[in-house]
Amino acid sequence: MYIDTLSSSKNPKIKELLLLSEKSKERRERALFVVEGKREIEAALSAGYKIYELFLCTGLSNILNSQESASLEKQYPAEKYYSLTEEVYSKVAYRGGTEGVIAIFRYKAHTLKDISLSSNPLIIVLESVEKPGNLGAVLRTADAANADAVIVCDPLTDLFNPNIIRSSIGGIFTNKVCVSSSEETYKWLTDNNIKIFAAQLQDAELYYNCDMSEASAVVMGTESLGLKPFWRERAHHRIKIPMLGSIDSLNVSVSAAVICFEALRQREFRK
Repeated sequence: MYIDTLSSSKNPKIKELLLLSEKSKERRERALFVVEGKREIEAALSAGYKIYELFLCTGLSNILNSQESASLEKQYPAEKYYSLTEEVYSKVAYRGGTEGVIAIFRYKAHTLKDISLSSNPLIIVLESVEKPGNLGAVLRTADAANADAVIVCDPLTDLFNPNIIRSSIGGIFTNKVCVSSSEETYKWLTDNNIKIFAAQLQDAELYYNCDMSEASAVVMGTESLGLKPFWRERAHHRIKIPMLGSIDSLNVSVSAAVICFEALRQREFRK
């Protein structure tokens, strides 16, 4: 295994790494994305993603000696390997505590056809999500609730935004996640006999009064605008979480957790 050493932040390869981290257009055009940190990289590998290039900080103790390199290649199979000086690594790393490792992965598309459903599925549908941190937090909820899939309809951010990967703690890889239009998603849910529960404040039932013990999709919109008429008009149930204080809404990830775990409670109770 050959490891090339990069000691200047002006190196074209470093500039490429930063562009992929910062520009969604660059990620889309090159079908590549950046993952930082051992846990997140291993989650991506477990999900079947392939490493294009791996960047290692030379501050890692003995990881680049001949004995260690073979195990490194087995653990993190990549097409190319680079060693970064600590100074250069500090310029490209977004946060500390990531074990001195960054990877560029090849993109892998996911569609509705790739979702395999359990016997009693629970789906989270997000419409026009725009804040990467919110989407990442919802993915953590989906993982915790063991949801069958997270479907992102008409997104305003790409799924491989580094902030999504970081805030989801790798949940973008541990969940079945796909992007689709609202129209295609509605047809897919209908074809699979999945009831639609639209989270909204107006003209809605309390979420715990609705039967979510069978195949269900929880549909949520943006915190600022809520759901568009498309989903509100087509939902089997319109549900809300009671707000007893002065603020009229919760963070979308908190709302998703409240509703999904109520669905799990009902399913456990009905066993």
